Amino acid sequence: MKKVNVAIIGASGYTGLELIKLLINHTNFTLAYVGTSEGGMNISDLHPSLLNVADMRVQKSEPKEIAKTCELAFLALPHKTAMEFAKELLELGVKVVDLSADYRLSLGNYEKHYGVHLDKEHLKEAVYGLPELNREKIKKASLTANPGCYPTASILAVAPFAPYIKKDTPIFIDAKSGVSGRGKKTTDSEHFVNVNENFLTYNALKHRHEPEIAEVLNSQNITNAVYFVPHLLPITRGMLVSVYMQLDAKIDAFKVLTDFYKNEQFIRVRDTAVSLKLTAGTNFCDLFAAKKDDIVFVSSSIDNLLRGASAQAVVNANLMFGFEESAGIPKAAYVP
Repeated sequence: MKKVNVAIIGASGYTGLELIKLLINHTNFTLAYVGTSEGGMNISDLHPSLLNVADMRVQKSEPKEIAKTCELAFLALPHKTAMEFAKELLELGVKVVDLSADYRLSLGNYEKHYGVHLDKEHLKEAVYGLPELNREKIKKASLTANPGCYPTASILAVAPFAPYIKKDTPIFIDAKSGVSGRGKKTTDSEHFVNVNENFLTYNALKHRHEPEIAEVLNSQNITNAVYFVPHLLPITRGMLVSVYMQLDAKIDAFKVLTDFYKNEQFIRVRDTAVSLKLTAGTNFCDLFAAKKDDIVFVSSSIDNLLRGASAQAVVNANLMFGFEESAGIPKAAYVP
């Protein structure tokens, strides 16, 4: 099978590093272009952990140069910046997997929470890149909007219960993430002395991932109000989401999960509580459910940098080019 040349734009961050690690040994993709805003260095200067692992020059990101050699580009760029690159790359015939929020939301929701959208034309064509819900659409897409980490863990926990959630009752999502989810650029709250031996809430009931979760759930016929509260854990990586919903039917919650995801290779339904360690370093989402009276609790665990970003992006790229979905995707957790 022919190998496909791909590019990573915005390779200096954590998700860029994870993409490099996934793609340098990929069976079907060849990492042909690594770009940053400045370029002019070796990849091991950008990420010292890659010394004697990957040997290539980092380029200054130029869409026209990318289009000369690559069929797909991963955009690990900030919101607003990503759409500028995506628009030009798509017009040059390069497929795009965008890891920012620029193509995840409807126009109205995007402009309400992020500001003016500069690529309304391609926004209409973007496919939300959650394979368990949109696999067939992703296969035909030229632009896939890779979901956020909080939405990935939350939506996968809620979606199976769509037929059973009591109408007009709220969905409460209590989410906790490792510090790497905030990216390389830190604020005072993310410095070691503030994170170590600490646990804090931020952007309670006003986080920008709340409308993303609600909008995708709405596409699954779940119109209940979503109340989302994120927390910062004193760990590097990992995400644990706890969801509380009121049901209007007597169900076996474990069976609902196992039936819904029976054909999904990256969903593991557990009969005991999930753990961050068991998904770290993988693309798995581990789910556990418990029910009491008409309340169901669902716990969802993912690696925020992999299932919540880079590994899921590679899965989407695999689908877009007709490759095996699991090609190049890690399954063995970082244990111990």
